[in-house]
Amino acid sequence: MKRALVWFRRDLRLTDNPALTAAVESGAEILPVYIHGLKQSPQLSEGEASRWWLHHALEDLAWQLTEHGGTLHLTQGESVLSILSRLVGEYEIDSVFWNRRYQPAAVKLDRSIKKQLQSDGIEVHSFNAGVLNEPPAIKNNSGKPYQVITPYWKLCRNIEVDKPRDADLSNTKFMKSIGLNVNDHALLPGTSWDAGLYETWTPTRKAGMNQLVRDAKDPVSDYGNDRDMLSIEGTSRLSPYLHFGQIGVREIYHKLAGMGDKVMNGYVRQLYWRDFAHHLIYHFPHSVNRALRPEYEQFPWSLDEEKIERWRRGQTGFPVIDAAMRQLWQTGWMHNRARMVVGSFLVKHLLQDWQSGADWFWDTLVDADLPNNTMGWQWVAGCGADAAPYFRVFNPLRQAERFDINADYVMKYIPELAGIPGGAIHEPWKLTPAELEHYGIKLGETYPERMIDLNEGRDRALEAYQEFKTAKV
Repeated sequence: MKRALVWFRRDLRLTDNPALTAAVESGAEILPVYIHGLKQSPQLSEGEASRWWLHHALEDLAWQLTEHGGTLHLTQGESVLSILSRLVGEYEIDSVFWNRRYQPAAVKLDRSIKKQLQSDGIEVHSFNAGVLNEPPAIKNNSGKPYQVITPYWKLCRNIEVDKPRDADLSNTKFMKSIGLNVNDHALLPGTSWDAGLYETWTPTRKAGMNQLVRDAKDPVSDYGNDRDMLSIEGTSRLSPYLHFGQIGVREIYHKLAGMGDKVMNGYVRQLYWRDFAHHLIYHFPHSVNRALRPEYEQFPWSLDEEKIERWRRGQTGFPVIDAAMRQLWQTGWMHNRARMVVGSFLVKHLLQDWQSGADWFWDTLVDADLPNNTMGWQWVAGCGADAAPYFRVFNPLRQAERFDINADYVMKYIPELAGIPGGAIHEPWKLTPAELEHYGIKLGETYPERMIDLNEGRDRALEAYQEFKTAKV
């Protein structure tokens, strides 16, 4: 009987998993494997919050396999290739199946592994499980990759999306193996800072699918309006399930795409934004840690670690900014609108490099996804594809007035200000000493003084932009 190794990576599910389905349909005996690389590119590693999610996602996948008589073979080491080679020899494997990845380091690694395995006489089969349209397949009329979302969206939305296919695991024979326990990967934090993650998330496929079912009901039609409101559950919150592949993007698409243009142009369009991020990072690998638009390498950022740290800790003195940063720290997630607001504040009002923000999000988001994180931060900083111009500076006060109308979001994450009525909570520095005393607030003690005058910060950002433009001429 043939023997096949199925290598799980960012596809931690049994449903709509093309690599698993193909391996099962080949009639081979299956060895399901997950490899935790100890020394690999930072692109292929996880931040602290993502490691927490990965731990539980692996537990969930292992449990799903046991329901079908299989065992997830967990292993780790410094060289993924050497581990695969060892497993291929030890279990007399004939073929290896995996689903493709698109981060530059992953593409490079997978190509080298494929070449080595094939030279050893092992069949290698790879599939698309992670995006609606693979990056190499999409080109503009000039045969080049897209850098603007609108024409990309117009093209891709008319390309038929394959329907999910499930493997019939009822008669599948799984190989017996003894690997590591998920605890051996030491993915959970050494100190207990993760209580808020447990309170906020259930990192299982079942929980993600339940959320998708809720999204597929009538409220999904209001997504276009509700997704910007900070204090309501107007976003899908499916991003970590998508990142780790506990839910397939095609599953989401086919659940929602038939619900009309409003849903297609709202909720479903966000799936194409995600595809677009993968498209960019695949075709422009330098954008992982450098500006997509190379001229921005000369932008006059003003590195100040103290300012960055106050921003990280939600101690800027601007309640909507601090609420968002505290939401991130407590829950491992931040509202999409808030991500834009705090990003603009960091790179424009504070004039800090976008990479400082991207690094913090990478470490603290449970849905830290390299393509999306990179595209989002470069969009805010004005140095990426389809980017907001640098002179577009979000005013956090106006954002709070529009998207946290009753200040519920701020009150939830900054309870020390919750007693301040109405819109005054967004500008505590405008309160009189008597009012501050009445509400039990001491600026600089119970709540920080604001870091910067918003008008001064905006003017400084525009001056830096003018200096940058002049230097280019």
